[in-house]
Amino acid sequence: MPDRATLPHCNTPSPSRPPAILLMGPTASGKSGVAQDLAGRLPVEIISVDSAQVYRHMDIGTAKPNAQTREAFPHHLIDLVEPHEHYSAARFALDALSMMRDITSRGNIPLLAGGTMLYFRALLEGLSDLPPRNAELRRQIEDQAGKIGWPGMHQELQRIDPVSAARIKPADSQRIQRALEVCYLAGKPLSEILEAPRVHDLPYTVINVALVPSDRGVLHHRIARRFDKMLALGLIDEVHSIRRRFELNETSISMRCVGYRQAWMYLSGIIGAVEMREKAVAATRQLAKRQLTWLRGMEGPKKFDCANEIPTEQIFAYITMNLEVGAAPVR
Repeated sequence: MPDRATLPHCNTPSPSRPPAILLMGPTASGKSGVAQDLAGRLPVEIISVDSAQVYRHMDIGTAKPNAQTREAFPHHLIDLVEPHEHYSAARFALDALSMMRDITSRGNIPLLAGGTMLYFRALLEGLSDLPPRNAELRRQIEDQAGKIGWPGMHQELQRIDPVSAARIKPADSQRIQRALEVCYLAGKPLSEILEAPRVHDLPYTVINVALVPSDRGVLHHRIARRFDKMLALGLIDEVHSIRRRFELNETSISMRCVGYRQAWMYLSGIIGAVEMREKAVAATRQLAKRQLTWLRGMEGPKKFDCANEIPTEQIFAYITMNLEVGAAPVR
C-alpha cells in the first residue's frame, strides 16, 4: 500500500485543469469513511458537499465529522451559517470553487464528498438564471397558504406553470413556494427558465466516483441503524437546544432537513417518539431514493457497489490510476 508521504502531487493534468475528485452517493452509503481513507493516503483536502452540514450546531442529525476526525482530516464548507440563515446551491458553487483554488494552490487535490446532488450539479453544470429569494414575497405566499393550504397554492402553480406543477407534489410546500416566487419575480414560468441552456465550464480535470448499492435493503438497514445511533447520541436534545437559541419554526429551511423535521414535530407534541422514528427513517429512505435517481441521470461517475463491504481498495486504485494517466473532464 503506498504511503501518503511518498505519493507525488498530481502533475499529469494540465496546469489550467488540475485534478479534482468527486465522491458521490446516497445517505448512509459510506462516503465519509471512504473520504477519510483517501485523505490518509493521498494529498487531498476534503470539501463537504452537504446542504445540512453547512449549519452550525446541527451536528448529530447531519452526521457531521467530530472534532477528532476534523483535526486529523480537515473538512471545508462545514459550519458556515446559523440555523436561521439561508444557504443556496449558487453560494455553494462559488464557495466550493474558491476553496478548490486554495487547495490546488497548496499543491493538494480537492476531494468533494457528499450527497447533495444539487450542489454537485451546480458546480459541474452551473445553475439557471433564477431571481434571488425575496423575503416579503415569500411571506405573502406563506400567508396565502395559511388561508387556502398548500394544495390550494399548488392549484395556483398549476394555473401559471403547469409543467412545474406536474413535477411538484401538492404537499411539497418548499418547492411550491419557490416555484411561485420565481414565477412572480421573473414574470415567466420557472419551467421556462430551467429549460434555457446553461453555459458553464469547471476548470478542473474531474475524477468522478459514486457509491451505489446493488441491494436497496442493505441501505435501508443502515439508515435505520444510523438514525437510532443519532437518537442515542442526543438528537432530540440538540434540536431542543436549537429551538431555544434561534427564531425558527417548522418551515425554516434548516428544520426541514430529515431527522430535524421529525424531531421538531415530536418536541411540538404533534407526534410521539415511535412515530417520530418511523417518519424520520422513512423520510431518509425517500431522500436516498432521490439521490440514487440523480445519480442514474448523471453522466460520468464510475460506480462502485457499496451494498456489502465498501470497496475502498478498488476506489483507491481507480483514483490513483486516473491521477497517473489524467482524467477526462466530466461534461
